Amino acid sequence: MIDFDCRLDRSDFHFAAAFKGDRGVTALFGPSGSGKSTAIRLIAGLERPTSGRIVVDGTVLVDTARGIVMPPHARRIGLVFQDALLFPHLSVRSNLTYGRWFTAKAERKIALEPVVEVLGIGHLLDRRPGTLSGGERQRVAIGRALLTSPRLLLMDEPLASLDTGRKLEILPFIERLRDEFAIPIVYVSHAVEEVARLASKVIRLDRGQVVATGRPAEVLAPASLADTAARFDAVSFVTGTVLRQLGDFGVTVLGHPAGEITVPGLIAPGSAPVRVAIRATNVTLAVGRPGQVSVRTMLAGRIVKMEVDDGPFALATIALTGGEQLIAYATRLAMDDLGLDVGDDVTAMVKAVGIDERSVPGLKLVGHPE
Repeated sequence: MIDFDCRLDRSDFHFAAAFKGDRGVTALFGPSGSGKSTAIRLIAGLERPTSGRIVVDGTVLVDTARGIVMPPHARRIGLVFQDALLFPHLSVRSNLTYGRWFTAKAERKIALEPVVEVLGIGHLLDRRPGTLSGGERQRVAIGRALLTSPRLLLMDEPLASLDTGRKLEILPFIERLRDEFAIPIVYVSHAVEEVARLASKVIRLDRGQVVATGRPAEVLAPASLADTAARFDAVSFVTGTVLRQLGDFGVTVLGHPAGEITVPGLIAPGSAPVRVAIRATNVTLAVGRPGQVSVRTMLAGRIVKMEVDDGPFALATIALTGGEQLIAYATRLAMDDLGLDVGDDVTAMVKAVGIDERSVPGLKLVGHPE
């Protein structure tokens, strides 16, 4: 639904990127200064490219070769930033409906009531922004953008200014937004857990250029051992079914053919299969099955790929019993001491505290608000 190909030359930064996004969430991912927000500003019309073309839902917003540069107010692009930017003197209801006045009546395809219901803000309509929590303000900001009936919704680090509890509050609403309104979303973030949970397609940017495109499992896995600076963003995805809740301990146990996965928080029994994002730096490898250790998640598998160089690290790919793969970073010293190589059977261990609850749909972390 979006076709983007733009170049922007500044004295201190050169941006040249091309990507396409469909319905659902297309995430722009990368370190600070990689060009994520530049792409957002170009799509919204807040900056003009040196050259390029932007098409959204069949409508040409920019085509410099043909002299087309649609003004921002005519693009019908919804914007959500880190700061909710609500009008403090207006009620929540008035903030929500403010943007609709800039949308022609014939194009107002989204009504107030379903937005209020999906975002769970019906009880807030008569209040002023100053009385709302950070998560509530951000939900109102999302609703305001949605009520403009946009062709495309741009979300630029919408959770960056919120604490963990507020992030957990907002993520399910963004999922409902994605699933129920069918408006394409371009989502900017450097938080790997948010991207892993929300996006169907990930565009990785670095120094103003696209360096990888694909599904989260493809793009968020390390490309090579040489990319050790990005090792903390490297994740694998493992899917399990809810076996049981241990409410007294605030954890849920998932079943997988390779073993049980313990995740922090509670997930209702009977839920759909749960996809868990596991950082490669949080995986510990063992020969055999360890005895008295604090780690609860132990998954059986076999090393199918091992990458080493002259540096301190080794990168192992483990084929888990029953399917799926897990990526693990370790030191070359540890691999050498254990005598591990391709073809060896191992136990991959993951601490529950190392699993970020933002990456797990349907999870309620005990001690945090809904």
